[in-house]
Amino acid sequence: MSAVWLNLITILCVSCTALSNPESSGVVWKDVGGAVTIQCRPPELNQEMLNLRKGLNEDIQVLFKESNSDKNTIATEFTSRLQLNGEFPNVDILIKNLTSGDTGPYWCEYKRFDPKSSQVVTIKGEGSVLLVVTDGPHQDTAQQCETSSKNLVLVPVVISAAVLLGILTVFFIWLIFKTKTLRTTVTPRHVATNDVYEDMRGTLRR
Repeated sequence: MSAVWLNLITILCVSCTALSNPESSGVVWKDVGGAVTIQCRPPELNQEMLNLRKGLNEDIQVLFKESNSDKNTIATEFTSRLQLNGEFPNVDILIKNLTSGDTGPYWCEYKRFDPKSSQVVTIKGEGSVLLVVTDGPHQDTAQQCETSSKNLVLVPVVISAAVLLGILTVFFIWLIFKTKTLRTTVTPRHVATNDVYEDMRGTLRR
């Protein structure tokens, strides 16, 4: 059981990072058997297709809808549980009878054909969410995810501080070594004495 929660926490933390942009709607917590509405909105007009994808790598296509067609392509596992509201391209996607397997990030993806480049242009839409379906309290998981995110931010700060401290230490050691070297290389001043003169005076007296 602990391994399941550990995997869930990992998915949450990675997904929180992936969804941390203005186009996402954040984390949505739901209980098993509940429902969630994903509101997909295009950042630009004149879109021709809408994809609702699931997964960190967006490898699961939940819904495909074209602007000029009333037919919708829905993944088998969502066929009896998915309902569309609104008019294209502003589509509200309702998913009912949620299960724990529905947990994951959902991405609103729009496409249109660009006649200038003769290519299909894909852009992310607003409304992407991270859905978490649980059958119990989820506050502890949220707190752990938040703590992990803070730790991820602190790691580069600590590393930068350590590198800076190391550079300053090396600089001060070099400065002290340089100062000592200069002191030892100074030529001592020659002081004239009268030893020879006094010795000669003593010889003459004899």
